[in-house]
Amino acid sequence: MGICASKDDKTSATPGQTGRTGTTVPREKKPVTTAGDSPLSGLKKASVGSLQPHTVSSTAGSGISPSANGTTDAKDPHAISGSPNDTHNDNTQSPHDNSLANGTAGSTAPKKEIKILLLGSGESGKSTIIKQMKILHQNGFSDEEKADYKTFVFRNIVECVRNLISGVRDIKPELIAPGGKIEEVGEEKASDPAIPSSLTNVIYNDDIEQILAYEPPVDPSLPFDSKVADKILAFFKNSNIQTFITQYRSAFYLPDSTNYFLDSLPRISAPDYVPDVTDILRTRKKTSGIYDTKFQMGGGLDIHMYDVGGQRSERKKWIHCFDDVTLIIFCVALSEYDQVLLEENSQNRLEESLILFDSVINSRWFLRTSVVLFLNKIDVFAEKLPHSPMENFFPDYSGGNDINKAAKYILWRFNQANRSGLNIYPHVTQATDTSNIELVFAAVRETILQNSLKDSGIL
Repeated sequence: MGICASKDDKTSATPGQTGRTGTTVPREKKPVTTAGDSPLSGLKKASVGSLQPHTVSSTAGSGISPSANGTTDAKDPHAISGSPNDTHNDNTQSPHDNSLANGTAGSTAPKKEIKILLLGSGESGKSTIIKQMKILHQNGFSDEEKADYKTFVFRNIVECVRNLISGVRDIKPELIAPGGKIEEVGEEKASDPAIPSSLTNVIYNDDIEQILAYEPPVDPSLPFDSKVADKILAFFKNSNIQTFITQYRSAFYLPDSTNYFLDSLPRISAPDYVPDVTDILRTRKKTSGIYDTKFQMGGGLDIHMYDVGGQRSERKKWIHCFDDVTLIIFCVALSEYDQVLLEENSQNRLEESLILFDSVINSRWFLRTSVVLFLNKIDVFAEKLPHSPMENFFPDYSGGNDINKAAKYILWRFNQANRSGLNIYPHVTQATDTSNIELVFAAVRETILQNSLKDSGIL
């Protein structure tokens, strides 16, 4: 049965909210619940350059426990209870346990449709999760479906380069000179002390205007214009532009897949190009309204997953969600800690996710619902953190560019919002990595099975 938003549902700013908005809401002094030991204990095994998302998933021997059974000192953002070296001793069964995986525990495991609500702010990775479910549980994408994605790939490329050009013009307009063509001068000229280093690689406005004027074909039988592709690639590979991206990425909006798509332009602009699975996973298609998909996960589970539009303008449609939902998967883009909203450029995007999470987890509609928290885009997060210090956006963070401490801090912030004491199962994810998502969803399946058995009185 559908539900409607109520005036009795109080949505408040996230406790302890800080950042670009310049406002701070005092944190509650009462302990915030977490698992008996650090739910991100697996992070201790990884460094900034080698962190693998699956190291913190609920895998055999290192499962992540629900974060509603322990305590955390609310005064210390890094004091997630327990030591990273502790061993988990909870009763959570391994996802590799055959009796649960096959739905044979006591031969009475329930077989029913499981409704999963996929929530999160815009561009947090929800639609990518849906695509991964199709790959893992619905035989993937047909040749026809891959061909249909071609025009969306083209549009993504155009969006990426237009946003990059807009950022350059707004922040460093001197990088673009009037007239002529994009060029990189030779080594001899570049070493001439009379020529400023900023002018050794010249980008001319005429080429920029030709790039901006290009509209990709809507007919999937037509290729991306190879001459325009060459101009885009020359612009993107220009050393001044690469330096600009590194230094100013947090100051303007640039899609996460920009590097991937622009680096792939020679392949994508080929006449016989057909998108592969990675292209499809990287392609952004804005979700509007509610998109639902059904699949079988195994262990007697028929899954009905609902993806809800994440942009602010879409959230009013969330009143049509469900009061009988089994599980909420809430996606958070870790990499958005230094970005602002498209709809409101004074609002930090991670803070927006915290506010949204607060409104969901403390809603009276979800008092008996378990929540799986996907801390997503760990790959982009690891790439950005050394160049864009988190403390510039969250002054109470003090862990430097240590990705483990940064991830724990963000998890701590989300735990702070859990005033209802719901079970939270956190996982660090990379939604574009199929093997990672397969591993994480094995743990999600175990969570669903355990909860179903408890609800039926078996456990």
